[in-house]
Amino acid sequence: MNFFNQLRQVFSREPKLPGPESSRAARGQYGEDLAAAYCRRELGYAIIARNWRYKRYELDIICRQGPVLIFVEVRARAADALVSGFHSVNWKKKKVLHRACKAYIKQLQNKPKHVRFDIIDISLAPSGEGTVRHYANVPLFSKHDTCQS
Repeated sequence: MNFFNQLRQVFSREPKLPGPESSRAARGQYGEDLAAAYCRRELGYAIIARNWRYKRYELDIICRQGPVLIFVEVRARAADALVSGFHSVNWKKKKVLHRACKAYIKQLQNKPKHVRFDIIDISLAPSGEGTVRHYANVPLFSKHDTCQS
């Protein structure tokens, strides 16, 4: 039976729970996997790319919902963290994310008319279970920014 559970986990799209002694990177990867699954199943987003990199920039998840291109920043934090994942995205991080989003859009042949930025905050309990909080349409782009550059 254990073999079948392992086989099911390999072929299923369920994120694998990190162990209690897992590394920070493993918990972060679990958070991103959980966020991608949430985007696909709960929000109905079509995922275009994950961990897109250009020079020193990185975008966690890039999605599309109809005509809207959505950039998603994922923050996985311990449940008892003093600062939530949402509030950890400060003005400096938003500035870097804005540049990364513009770099991604610049390389597209068909530029989107509508662009949005979301934050998904994953709160990780000591048991490893993650609670997802989604913040849609977080201000990152000014209303005058066409993102066509």
